[in-house]
Amino acid sequence: MENVYCLDFDGTLTTHDTLLEFIRYARGTKALLWGLVLYSPLLVLMKLRLYSNGKTKQRFFAHFFKSMPISNFDTLCQQFAKAKEGLLRPVAVDVCKHAAENGQRLIVVSASVENWVKPFVPQAEVLATKVETADGRLTGRFLTPNCYGSEKVRRIREVLTGARDQYHIIAYGDSRGDSEMLNYADEAYLRFRRIK
Repeated sequence: MENVYCLDFDGTLTTHDTLLEFIRYARGTKALLWGLVLYSPLLVLMKLRLYSNGKTKQRFFAHFFKSMPISNFDTLCQQFAKAKEGLLRPVAVDVCKHAAENGQRLIVVSASVENWVKPFVPQAEVLATKVETADGRLTGRFLTPNCYGSEKVRRIREVLTGARDQYHIIAYGDSRGDSEMLNYADEAYLRFRRIK
């Protein structure tokens, strides 16, 4: 049986959500605050579960990055990971090191955008939200559903191609967006406390 470590990124591997941090890094604090003001009605509807989390995130992302060359975006993502290494939670880094040192499979499963998650955890497989490009530029749309809730389990099943009983899944999460992944796992940790 193969041990597979599945970790959420925002709030689990990192101390908090990285979308706003990335926007602040890429566009500046004033632009971020203005974007939050502009999209506050939509953000409130999302919090009340009256509007899709994925659609809200896509529209917010598009506001800041639509039409940006993908090469510029990827460079920003690499620079962000280097500049913000301190966002990584030490206990999570230890889990990743343990998996790597023991030759075990490590998968980071995140609703964040794949382009800035990967540079933080180059040793891991990353299942995250993918961005769409056309003619070398970001369209502002996502290629995949927001990797949140049941989508996390769907994406894990997609890459673990053997029978379920071939894998011992150890999952780490911190929020309701991780509930389905934690339930699917054989061992589950919520904020690094074992719950299963």
